[in-house]
Formats: sequence, C-alpha cells, structure tokens
Amino acid sequence: MSADVPADIAIETIFVVEATYGPDAAEIRPRVRPEHLARIAELRDQGIVVEAGGYTDLSTALVLIRADSAEAALAIARDDIYLSSGVWVELRVKPFGRVIRPAELPTATAS
Repeated sequence: MSADVPADIAIETIFVVEATYGPDAAEIRPRVRPEHLARIAELRDQGIVVEAGGYTDLSTALVLIRADSAEAALAIARDDIYLSSGVWVELRVKPFGRVIRPAELPTATAS
C-alpha cells in the first residue's frame, strides 16, 4: 500500500467505460434493453461490473468495470447488445482509482 494512503483506506483500480449513445438510440433501445439490463445485472452479481447507468438525456452511459486491463474492460463493453445494435456507437475507457475499505478489495483485482 502506498505511504500516502491511510491504513484503513484502499484504492482499487477499475476501469470506467464511457459509451456514447447513437442518434437512433431512443428508437432502438426499448427492444434490446431487457437483454442489456439482464447482462449488466449478471456481471454485477459476478463482481465484474461495479456500477452502470446512463444519463437520462441519452448522451452517454458509464460502466465501471473490474478488469485486468483497459483492453479487457473494453472487450466486456464491446460484447454488449447495446453496441452491436447501435444504441451505443462509441466506447472510451480510462483507469479509475476507487476509494474503498481494504475489506472490500476483491482478491484478484486489488491494487
């Protein structure tokens, strides 16, 4: 653990995937949304997705993902029905330092 982080705090590196909604997202989304939400819920249950949601203006969505690399996080997002159906048209990823308690650290993805 870094010397500048108190002993009762941990920083977990996760990845934030930002997805841009396409121009036809409002029309396409209703028919694929059940499949998308079921997948996100399953990934949350598995501890892979930490949080997910979209801005209500359908501009962008954020998916916070536990993965070994940015490429692995993007691969998870690329497998989503929203991307293949055109609800999302662009994905970007950045590492994010999530402040948590040490007891919350998953064993395989702690940093």
